[in-house]
Order: sequence, then C-alpha cells, then structure tokens
Amino acid sequence: MKKTYKGSCHCGAVRFECDLDLSAGTTRCNCRFCRKARFWMAFAKGDAFRLLEGADVLSDYQHTPPSKPTPFLHFLFCSRCGVRPFTRGGALPAFGGEFHAVNIACLDDATDEELAHAPIQYADGRNDDWKSTPAETRYL
Repeated sequence: MKKTYKGSCHCGAVRFECDLDLSAGTTRCNCRFCRKARFWMAFAKGDAFRLLEGADVLSDYQHTPPSKPTPFLHFLFCSRCGVRPFTRGGALPAFGGEFHAVNIACLDDATDEELAHAPIQYADGRNDDWKSTPAETRYL
C-alpha cells in the first residue's frame, strides 16, 4: 500500500515528498554510478513525486551510457551538502513515462522496520540487462 513519505538531503535545502509502496519492492543496481554511490532506490512514477523546496540548489549530472545516444537520467544532487536525494528519468515506456528514483536513505520518516522489510530487487545495470539479477549481489 502506498504511503506518502517526506525526504530531504543532509543539509535540508532540498525537500520532497513521494508516494511509495516500499513493501512492493526497492532496487539496488550494479552499474558504475549506483555502485559507487551505494544508491538504494524506489521508483515514484509521474505525479507520485513532488519537489517541495530546493530546485535552485540542485546540480544536474548527466551521463550518456555507451548503449544510449543521449543522456536519459538526471543525477540530481544538492550543491550544498552533496547528497543525491533522487534521480529524474525521462519518458521511458517501461516506466510509463517520467519517473523519479528516490534514494531510500533520504526518506526522513521511513521507519527502521519499513526499511528492514522492504524487498530488494537487483538490477544488472553494469551489463545493461536491467531485468536480470547480477550473479553476485552481496556487495550491493
């Protein structure tokens, strides 16, 4: 069941809310970026994500993966504290349009119990095989 969560970066300059069902699953990916950032995410589609404050302090890093002609993800981070509270994705048919990959660690009101019980799906982003689980996931 979806619940509205409040979230923020470390310094609080970026604040958002999103409607998520953590019990429906979260994702960890082994692509270079997620692996280095230790990014644990849940997806909010369409208007299930709302930026409340901090658009003016967000910096946007875009990376063009070898398999794509142009960047399709906006890795947004707070220019003050450096925390990446979410990533914005464009209109991908598999996601039903625009989406936000919310950094679970930035949810201010998710309980320890909710996080402990949230199922984790692993994505093999390193090999652009997003629907498959990597052979090894313990390090993720």
